[in-house]
Amino acid sequence: MILLRIIKYLISMLVIMMNLFSCSPKSEFIIKGTGEKILFIGNSFTFIHGGVEKYVKKLAASAVPSKHIEVESKSIAGATLAIHYNLPETHDVIRDGSYDVVILQGDIPELTEKNIDPFLKYSRLFDQEIKATGAKTMFFMTWPYERLNWITLDEIVTAHKDISAELNSLVAPVGIAFQQASEEQPELAVLIDDKEHESIYGIYLAACVIYSTLFGESSEGLTFVPPEISAEESMILQKIAWETIQKWSKEQKY
Repeated sequence: MILLRIIKYLISMLVIMMNLFSCSPKSEFIIKGTGEKILFIGNSFTFIHGGVEKYVKKLAASAVPSKHIEVESKSIAGATLAIHYNLPETHDVIRDGSYDVVILQGDIPELTEKNIDPFLKYSRLFDQEIKATGAKTMFFMTWPYERLNWITLDEIVTAHKDISAELNSLVAPVGIAFQQASEEQPELAVLIDDKEHESIYGIYLAACVIYSTLFGESSEGLTFVPPEISAEESMILQKIAWETIQKWSKEQKY
């Protein structure tokens, strides 16, 4: 009888652990917050509002126990991954920075070719260079917008799913989180009036998604909140970020 209870207990604990891991990104990509260095490569979607990297750093610092990361950004207005790759200084930064993670923010709608091939090409080239330094590649998925409306969110998502599977890299599915927020909480507009760049709500939501992708845990309960956002609004955005991560992770069978 006692043995049977022990077996049932062990089985229940195993189920709990499997459920926990099924909701997390690939464990080999999760950082611990012990001083890791992270480089963001992108455009205005990365550097708006002072830089999404600073929001991620502040979220991490507000965790209990506090997580410490070093963040840097190499961002140029309107730049695609192709533009960054053809700048010698980009390679210098990657080679000499001793980074643990490099986050690539590819703005697919900006591609003048109006197809995803350049995104895939330069993602592969960057990934090869990043991994050669011992760092890990992560993608910051963006979103479609009205000014350059040749591609849909579904197509952007598919491109990121394909490159993630090919390169065994993680994706911060920010574009999907923006769609969910727009549908569920339209009063918390994630884009400013140009319908392209992030509002303060959008940059905070993006930071929460990136935080959860990096650390494999929810940002819910973290105390860093920009002064323009209320505590109640921050909880809503944190919840959307984690729901997006959980759904994305299950779909990728992480």
